[in-house]
Amino acid sequence: MISIRGIGKSYGKIQALKDINIEVNAGEIFGLIGPDGAGKTTLIRILTTLLLPDTGSAQVMNLDVVKDFKLLRRDFGYMPGRFSLYEDLTVEENLELFASIFGTTISENYHLIEDIYKQIEPFKTRSAGKLSGGMKQKLALSCVMIHKPGVIFLDEPTTGVDPVSRREFWQMLHKLKQHGITIFVTTPYMDEASQCDRIALIQNGQLMSIDTPNAIVEQYKDDLYAIITDKRHGLLQDLRRYESAKSVFLFGSHIHYTDKQTQLDKPALNTYLQAHGHSQIEIRKIPPVIEDCFLALMGDLKEDAHA
Repeated sequence: MISIRGIGKSYGKIQALKDINIEVNAGEIFGLIGPDGAGKTTLIRILTTLLLPDTGSAQVMNLDVVKDFKLLRRDFGYMPGRFSLYEDLTVEENLELFASIFGTTISENYHLIEDIYKQIEPFKTRSAGKLSGGMKQKLALSCVMIHKPGVIFLDEPTTGVDPVSRREFWQMLHKLKQHGITIFVTTPYMDEASQCDRIALIQNGQLMSIDTPNAIVEQYKDDLYAIITDKRHGLLQDLRRYESAKSVFLFGSHIHYTDKQTQLDKPALNTYLQAHGHSQIEIRKIPPVIEDCFLALMGDLKEDAHA
């Protein structure tokens, strides 16, 4: 449904995208995951015909995003990161407007948005600008779906909303997937990777890995440990100064640690930490998550760049 071949884009001297190649299958939820400034929005704007690529090509539903942009704009749905509906119109007026733009009616495709719309229907006479963040999100998704697009593009749709609304939003996406709709979503939240069928990890405009979330986690090479002591202040820097440390990152109240040695020498690490004033030391082996994999791949990219 989406084919991206060698896409590159620069803003002056800044290269926002570097040789991006992605194939998205029909009916899957595909996640593009990376931090702010990674190139996610640039890519999604190219795919939605809002930006021209400098190099490469892309097709959505067998239509070229440059040559066939007029045809393509009638067939996909796009929800930008910033709320972009008419805030002075009511919920119902926004839906009616978008339906009329695409030459349809709310009732014609109501089955697609029924579950979503029922949650915002009590506020149908309220101005869109006066809705809560979660309700704005649901209204925007309803407007995106009103013309029954084959593909929808969602640019960081859960940024700035509460955890409950985030969870509800992903539940809505999984229900839309059951209608055969292909969903391309960007997010800075690593924990949302598990909600996708496949993901691409992106940093500094460069793809680091494309696979299922489970497959990416399984490719993690090192033994990973969670470390905590009574002296949290300074633990991060003390571990980074440890001669055998390979990677040291803060994860909530714990430190995620990998060692240069194949087998971690726990007694030696304990002795080192005690010598630096730490007690109540806890070192336990843990399974990696997507964020660990992302950080490891970033490290690999830096090594390749310096090689």
